Amino acid sequence: MPATLDRQLVVAISSRALFDFEEENELFEAGDDRAYMALQQQRLDVPAKPGVAFSLVHKLLGFNVGAAAPRVEVVVLSRNDPISGMRVFRSAQHFGLKIERGVFTRGTSPWRYLRPLKAQLFLSANEADVRSALGAGVAAARVLPSGARASDAHPHELRIAFDGDAVLFSDEAEQVYQASGLDAFQAHEIERAGLPLPAGPFKPVLEALHRLQRDKEDAMSVRTALVTARSAPAHERALRTLMNWQIEVDEAMFLGGLAKGEFLREFEPDFFFDDQIGHVESARAHVPAGHVASGVKNV
Repeated sequence: MPATLDRQLVVAISSRALFDFEEENELFEAGDDRAYMALQQQRLDVPAKPGVAFSLVHKLLGFNVGAAAPRVEVVVLSRNDPISGMRVFRSAQHFGLKIERGVFTRGTSPWRYLRPLKAQLFLSANEADVRSALGAGVAAARVLPSGARASDAHPHELRIAFDGDAVLFSDEAEQVYQASGLDAFQAHEIERAGLPLPAGPFKPVLEALHRLQRDKEDAMSVRTALVTARSAPAHERALRTLMNWQIEVDEAMFLGGLAKGEFLREFEPDFFFDDQIGHVESARAHVPAGHVASGVKNV
């Protein structure tokens, strides 16, 4: 009987999102494929440094420790060549990351393998791959490799923060705001306060985290936050939507347009997801952050 990833949270991640390959990537971006491969081969026995999404992956895999069956599967899905993939696996082993599966496509887009992997989340430094994944219905974010690393203050707690519109929720309300301004947006949301928002691309990820929190009773836990530019009275529809989904978040920040970075610095997430690049830039100075290229702001 073949192996299966059913009933697991499957996270696909590129090698640059997981490890710091920025020096090597300069050769790759210059189009010198052979020199890049040669450099990676020379460094096979040199573990790569942790990248922006390293803490997220490390803690997700922590939910498998002591479990009767794996709860989370992390797969490397990379434009790297197979030889460079050897260094990725060796680096993962060095840090105790139990990553056993990988797909390496040597320069071509790997997103098409998300479907057979049944991946619910894809993290990559390549914007085109992220957009392709989102277009295929998979939650995806572009990791900014030069961003901050996660705090080590919460070793047994996975902390993730989400924006609302175009991330957890659809961009229905954001479209109103962009077309008609703040007053029209507020009126639209007050009128529809009791009507749940349609789901955004990251609703399945929040659901999967909710299941991990509910079903897993050991040293690892989950803490989630909604960090949104919404303010009262538009906050109510967002909260009622989560209530309708029967999903709880631990913290909610309705910031009314304030910069999100300093608030996220205090929450200390392992990762933050937002659809607006300005918010991601504000966040990345303090915490790991990824750009979700969905919704009207990213057309």
